[in-house]
Parts: sequence; structure tokens; C-alpha cells
Amino acid sequence: MTEYSRPLGDAVKRARGRLGLTQNEVAEAADVDSRTVLNIENYKGNPKMEVLFPLIRALNIDVREIFYPEIFRETPAIRQLRLLIEQCSEEEAAALIPVFQAMLTAYREKNALHI
Repeated sequence: MTEYSRPLGDAVKRARGRLGLTQNEVAEAADVDSRTVLNIENYKGNPKMEVLFPLIRALNIDVREIFYPEIFRETPAIRQLRLLIEQCSEEEAAALIPVFQAMLTAYREKNALHI
């Protein structure tokens, strides 16, 4: 097993489970063979970019989960926030920064009072 096989297989399994898809449905969405998905999830195979790219996009996988698994310790809520942010335009993101900062400050102050 190569060093990237486990993070890739785990990421595909998690994403597939999160989306409630079968291996066949993932294969269809990514236009790859279902055995390819099975092999990746079983930490076998060496997928080419032609397979990896559509698979990652079909499952909406954050590539850091595959290439930097040691730093990918995000909770589902943080992952959801990150995905929402990444769908924003630059203008939308800039407009949300002060809103996010104000909400975070208010939330932390509220929780500090309850300690």
C-alpha cells in the first residue's frame, strides 16, 4: 500500500457515506468504473489524474484531506463552513468577514459570561 492510498480511500469512503451514495452511484457521477471506486476504497490501485479529478469533484472532497491528512482534523461543522466560503465570490467573502467577526465576538462574549 502506498502512502497516499489510505487517505484517498478514507476520504472517498467518508464523502460517499456523507452523500449517501453507493459505489456504483459514485462511479456513475465521476464517469469511472465501479471497480475503480471499490479498489480506491480498499486502498488498492494507483488512480491517474483522469480518474482522481472527476472523483474528487463528484464527491466534493477537500483535497487537503487526501494530501495533508495529518492537518485535516476539521469537524463536520467547520468543513461545511469552509465549503460554503469556498463557493463565495471575492466580493461576497469580503462582505461576510465583518459579519463573521462580529458574530464570533458576540458568541464568545456570551459564552464567557456563562463560565
